[in-house]
Amino acid sequence: MQISNSYDYQSNPATKDTPWIRRTFIGIAVLFMVAMLVVPLLAVFYEAFKNGWQLYIASLVDPEALQAIKLTLITAAIVLPINMVMGIAIAWLVTRYQFKGKQLVTTLLDLPFSVSPVVAGLMFVLLFGLNSSIGGWLESMGFQVIYAVPGIILATLFVTFPFVARELIPLMQTQGDSEEQAALTLGASGWQTFWHVTLPNIKWALLYGLILTNARAMGEFGAVSVVSGHIRGETNTMPLLVEIAYNDYNFTAAFALSSLLAALALVTLLIQQVMTKLQERKFVKSERLASAPELPVSANAHNANNAGNTSNTKDAKKAQDTDATLAKSTGNL
Repeated sequence: MQISNSYDYQSNPATKDTPWIRRTFIGIAVLFMVAMLVVPLLAVFYEAFKNGWQLYIASLVDPEALQAIKLTLITAAIVLPINMVMGIAIAWLVTRYQFKGKQLVTTLLDLPFSVSPVVAGLMFVLLFGLNSSIGGWLESMGFQVIYAVPGIILATLFVTFPFVARELIPLMQTQGDSEEQAALTLGASGWQTFWHVTLPNIKWALLYGLILTNARAMGEFGAVSVVSGHIRGETNTMPLLVEIAYNDYNFTAAFALSSLLAALALVTLLIQQVMTKLQERKFVKSERLASAPELPVSANAHNANNAGNTSNTKDAKKAQDTDATLAKSTGNL
């Protein structure tokens, strides 16, 4: 996530649009966003609260709903640190080393973006299902992956894997490794260089990637739907329970959970905007410090400097007089 100064086309007469064209495009964009984003979001909250607060709260504190919320939060809490560590490691590998197959690694990194989540869930079913050799062996050891919490975590890891690395790689490529090389030259260890040089430089992009990862983890439906088995009270996450409640004509519960997911998404966007503003302020402050003129010498410093020069002149004259007196005395002798 970088801050850059964009070119203002409207300040140049050659590229400036006429007022009616500008208003038309702005109006089309605003209408599209209102129709596709604002209206559906307001409809979700309206349907959730239509029957009153009591029924809304009762839908959220239902044992099945609480279990779905708990499972969603546990999945996100496990996925986030794993993706953070692996994202940093892959970004470091891609940006700091040259090796054969580097292009293949960056290509595979985008695989979760190009593969359908349903196909991803099916891959895990074929790999860890009871009919597979790995799944059968794990089942004999008393460890179930598919239609259990581990399968949900694996599916969520797959679909959220690229976000952190994809945020870090462009930033680390732009920054280069000059500061890290300088720290190593000055005697810092590898861990000291990482904690005091690398991590502070990538912290904003890392946080932004984690926010995107968290939003996708809590809202994932397709891959989780395949591997969960839809076992009520055990393997249903919030998105899955929304579908079940809606199919059971329990619209209040469905929209209550939907509004909770929407609220979490809005909080995510709010955190993202706060981070962007903080980074912009830091960038502007650094630009001002870099372009600030050299401060003039203050009057006190100037007077102190003059006093020092006067004192030095007097001392030098006194020393010259002393030398002359000694020379005259020597001549008389």
